[in-house]
Amino acid sequence: ERLGRSRVELFYIHRREAARPVEEVMETLVGFLEEGLIGGIGFSEIAPDTLRRACAVHPVAAVQSEYSLWTRDPEAGMLEACEALGVTFVAFSPVGRGIFADAFPDPAGFARGDFRTNNPRFSEPNYSANKAAIAPFRDWARARGWSTAAAAVAWTLHRGDHVLPIPGTRSAAHIRDLAQAAEISFTPDEMSEIAQMLPKGFAMGERYSEAQWVGIERYG
Repeated sequence: ERLGRSRVELFYIHRREAARPVEEVMETLVGFLEEGLIGGIGFSEIAPDTLRRACAVHPVAAVQSEYSLWTRDPEAGMLEACEALGVTFVAFSPVGRGIFADAFPDPAGFARGDFRTNNPRFSEPNYSANKAAIAPFRDWARARGWSTAAAAVAWTLHRGDHVLPIPGTRSAAHIRDLAQAAEISFTPDEMSEIAQMLPKGFAMGERYSEAQWVGIERYG
């Protein structure tokens, strides 16, 4: 009502109730579609098999999951499932919650309630190890005239035509910086160099604490 919209163009289930069959959820959402209340169905942080079951009921428009150079879980089947089923894969946190900014975030300055405060990757000794691993990539991007964040987002764009990164920020300047990712085109050699600098699984620490895993479907 505040936005003056008569429907939600993309309605996400964020996150799914584990005890409720996804087929039942889909039947409800299809009803919303038929009423014109929503324009498309989306899910967040589900497993590939859940997506296949959902698509057996009705096409799913998008799946949103965390995906970046240091969070590669979707490569264990979700990217492939989305491509095969014609589903857009929406990659959130492609800048790694700030770890791929030009200046590393300082955990000592995190505001109260900041998600990263209790996140294993931002806690020592993991955080120091992660910064050391990412520093060469920052230098590599800077040498080419790119910001670290734009290069990180560009990497997700190179993972497939069905992959859509959605970096978050509260800064207009950062938005302009991140938009430069669309202008970056990596050569095969550059993609290989990135893979050598930041190989799959390089990040130290789980991407979530145990408390933060609630509602997320693990797979792979």
